[in-house]
Amino acid sequence: MKLVSWNVNGLRACVKKGFLEYFNEVNADIFCLQETKLQAGQIELSLDGYEQYWNYALKKGYSGTAVFTKVKPLSVKYGVGDNDSENEGRIITLEYDQFYLVNVYTPNAKRDLTRLPYRLEWEDEMRNYLNMLDAIKPVIICGDLNVAHGDIDLKNAKSNRGNSGFTEEERGKMTALLAEGFVDTFRYFYPDKEGAYTWWSYMSKVRERNIGWRIDYFIASETLAPLLKDASIDAHVLGSDHCPVILELKQ
Repeated sequence: MKLVSWNVNGLRACVKKGFLEYFNEVNADIFCLQETKLQAGQIELSLDGYEQYWNYALKKGYSGTAVFTKVKPLSVKYGVGDNDSENEGRIITLEYDQFYLVNVYTPNAKRDLTRLPYRLEWEDEMRNYLNMLDAIKPVIICGDLNVAHGDIDLKNAKSNRGNSGFTEEERGKMTALLAEGFVDTFRYFYPDKEGAYTWWSYMSKVRERNIGWRIDYFIASETLAPLLKDASIDAHVLGSDHCPVILELKQ
């Protein structure tokens, strides 16, 4: 089974830059999107063989997530806890026979860190939610989690320390999640691989020089480790400031 996650930074723009060509080529069983930046009715995608699930933000042109899946889920939920909705369209949970899949677009703390307190509250709520699901069956979390966990996960760790996405607080929340019994699947297979990034600034020549951050993940319950086949990053795929990440499971 192949799962793909991609922050498309505006799906309508990404479609004009080759999204469908990549979608058809990669032939994922489950394809998750973040930052779709659209409302219901603003795009029509003909994806033969796929169920489509969308979570739109109330604010136009902002946030939003979607999941396209060949395998019909047992259930679908939007939001966390008792809420079946959330204003920014950041979470979709699909239940399958063997696991829950949680597609997430984590809030950015903002450059001046004004949203860091909200971000940390979000992290605690998400961790509680994921643990609740994991008590029922294993969980796979994917998406733009807006944090580079270790120094190895960004090009210039020293100069970015304390910046949004690389604060001790944000990194600590990722450490806490992993300590609860989850694994960063890419690091599971490639613990020492350097230069593996999923996001690059639009500044001139940054992507060409691979000055990037790894902030897009597939994280899985440790109990799924026997089913993990490989994790990879399609850094060559353009169309967004992020690139797709892939998780393959044994059938």
